[in-house]
Amino acid sequence: MREKTLTCVSCPIGCEITVKTEHGKVIKTSGNRCPRGETYARQEAIDPMRVLPTSVRVIGGRCPLVSVKTDRPVPKRLIAEIMQHVRKMSIRAPVEIGQIIASHLNGTDANLVATRTVPRAECADRRGISCDLTEIVHET
Repeated sequence: MREKTLTCVSCPIGCEITVKTEHGKVIKTSGNRCPRGETYARQEAIDPMRVLPTSVRVIGGRCPLVSVKTDRPVPKRLIAEIMQHVRKMSIRAPVEIGQIIASHLNGTDANLVATRTVPRAECADRRGISCDLTEIVHET
């Protein structure tokens, strides 16, 4: 039998919850003051889940990156694998807040969603790197 102590993050109280597991199953929880704490502890002890915030490259945008996050928690054990996939992604500007960048990340029900708007740049070079027209210097 394994015993693990967790601090609950489901509500502001922050209960210290003890979870006893055996063969990958929760046997007993104690220390929670509400039902949400028990639910959190059971999930966290067996298969922790996290919302993943990160960023994706933008081609031809005023910003080189757009902030994104998963629209629901994903298994913590998949985060490194998901990030390998996200590092290879790029999206063309414009990007709208709430826009789905990728669906069903690594076989989960989670989507990767833009958390800000990135407008198209006024100009862009051949590689799609944006520039500000006021910063262009002409050499003579």
